[in-house]
Amino acid sequence: MPQLSHNKALWVIFFTIFIDMLGIGILIPVFPLLITHGSEFRVTPASWSQAESFIFAGWLLAIFPILQFFCTPVLGQLSDKYGRRKLLLISTSGTAFSYLLFAYGVLTKNIYLLFLSRMLDGASGGNISIAQAVIGDISAAKDRAKNFGLVGVCIGLGFVLGPFIGGKLSDPTLFAGFNAATPFWFAGILSFTNLMLVYFYLPETAILKSILKVDFKKPLHNIFKSFLIPNLRQIVPALFFYNAGFTFFTSFWGIILLNQFGFTQGMVGNYFAYLGIMIIFAQGGVVRRLSGKISDYKVLYFSFGLTALCLFGYYLIPEHVHFWVYFIPPFLAVATALSKAFSSALITRTSDPKILGEAMGVNSSANALAQAIPSLLSGYIAAQQARFTVLIGALLVVVAGVYFIAYYREKHV
Repeated sequence: MPQLSHNKALWVIFFTIFIDMLGIGILIPVFPLLITHGSEFRVTPASWSQAESFIFAGWLLAIFPILQFFCTPVLGQLSDKYGRRKLLLISTSGTAFSYLLFAYGVLTKNIYLLFLSRMLDGASGGNISIAQAVIGDISAAKDRAKNFGLVGVCIGLGFVLGPFIGGKLSDPTLFAGFNAATPFWFAGILSFTNLMLVYFYLPETAILKSILKVDFKKPLHNIFKSFLIPNLRQIVPALFFYNAGFTFFTSFWGIILLNQFGFTQGMVGNYFAYLGIMIIFAQGGVVRRLSGKISDYKVLYFSFGLTALCLFGYYLIPEHVHFWVYFIPPFLAVATALSKAFSSALITRTSDPKILGEAMGVNSSANALAQAIPSLLSGYIAAQQARFTVLIGALLVVVAGVYFIAYYREKHV
C-alpha cells in the first residue's frame, strides 16, 4: 500500500475508534440520570425501587457486550475473508443508527427501545477489533506498539470529549432545548460522518485473504481457543480478568460519584474528561517513550499491579473527602494506557498474520464477556452496596496479574 494511502487509512481508523469511545463517554454522565430517583430524566417506572433500577441498569449495560460476544468474532472472520473495509462499513452503520434509536428511547422513556438500541450496537460493534486488525495490517514491526498507543490517544480523546459533551448537552440549565437525549443525537450525526469517511477514504488493507469457511459458532469456540492456542492462552485469560475487574469499576463509578460523593452530571462529565486527559498524556508520553525500548510483556507486569492499586485506592476513599478522587486518575491513566497498548501489541506480535483478524476476534470475545458478566452482576451487587463493585474489580485485576506472571512465557528471550 502506498505511504499516502497508509497514512489516510490510519487516520480514518483513529477517527472510527474515537467516535466509538465518544459514544461510550457520552453515556457516562447521562446514564445515572436515567435510573436515579428524583431525576427529571429517569426512564424507569415510578413504582420501581432504587435497587430495582440498579438491577435494570446492570442489564442495560450488559446487553451490549453480550451481543458483542456473539457477533464480533463472526465480523472478525468475515473481515479476514472479505476485507476490513466492507465489514467496517456494516459495523459503523449499525453504530450510527443505534445512537439515534437510543435518543428516541430516552425521549419516549421506552426501555424496550433502549434495550433494542444497545443490542443493535452490540451486534454490529466489531469496529474496534476490525480497526485493530487494520492497524496490524499496515503497521511495521517497529511502529506497532506506537500505533496501538495512538489508539489509546483516540480512546483518551473520546473520554475527554464524550463525558464533557454528555454532561453539557444533557443540562437544560445551559440551554432549554437540551435533555438526556441530546448527546445521543449528536453522537449519531458524528457516526454517520464517520461512515462517509470509511466509505470514501478507507482502502482495503487485508492483502492476505482467509480461505477458511466462516464459523458462526466462533463465539463459543473462541472461549476454548483462548486456552488452546499457545500465544493466546498465555495472554487472553489474563486480559479477561483485567477487563472484568476494570468493568466492575467503571459500571457504577459514575453512579457512585452521583449518589455517594454528591457530584452533579456536569461534575461526573468533568471528572471523566479529566481522566481522559490523563490517558492522552500517558499514551502520548509514557507509551510512545517505552515502545520498542522495553518488552511488551514486562510492561504488563507493572501496569496490572498499578491498576489494582488504583482501584483499591478508589474503594477506600471516604465519602466526606470526595476531592481525593482527583488524585488517582494520573496513575490509573498510565496503568490502563500501558495495559491496553502493550497487550494489543503483544497479541499482534505473537499471532500469525493470516489469522490476525481472528486473533483480535478471540480477544474481543473475551473482552466482551469480561464486560457482560461484570455489568450484569454489578447491578445486583450495587443494589446491596454500590462501592463493593470497586473492591471486586480490584481483586480481579490482582488475579489477572498473578495469572499473567505465572503462565506467560516469552519464546525469544
